[in-house]
Amino acid sequence: MVAKNETEFRFQKKQRLLRTTDFRRVYAQRQSVAIGPLVMYGAQQVTKLSHARIGISVSRRVGNAVVRNQWKRRLREAFRKVKTQFSPDLDVVVVVRATGKPATGQNAAKDTEQLLLGLMNRLRLKVRRSGE
Repeated sequence: MVAKNETEFRFQKKQRLLRTTDFRRVYAQRQSVAIGPLVMYGAQQVTKLSHARIGISVSRRVGNAVVRNQWKRRLREAFRKVKTQFSPDLDVVVVVRATGKPATGQNAAKDTEQLLLGLMNRLRLKVRRSGE
């Protein structure tokens, strides 16, 4: 039996951007912020959902499949932990720049979460300004 607090951290399919058209729509808004190895693009959702959605893009330039999957796992985990603080009406795409392997360890996980939150806060302000 799964405890209720464990299910809150699941990365469900409805929380992901899956279609190419969704990615293109987010990129077309041209609202981006960058910190270190991460670039985050954001756009208002077309159909107002009650939750934020995230797409992750890691180029082959970043490294081999092992390194790319490490980045994706790290970003998914960070999103799971901070998704309640994300604006519920945004679609977000996170792009990893070619920097190599992500840092490991407990402090690195917290740093990734803080980086994701910092990007989200800056992006939220930028998207609001463009909508006015």
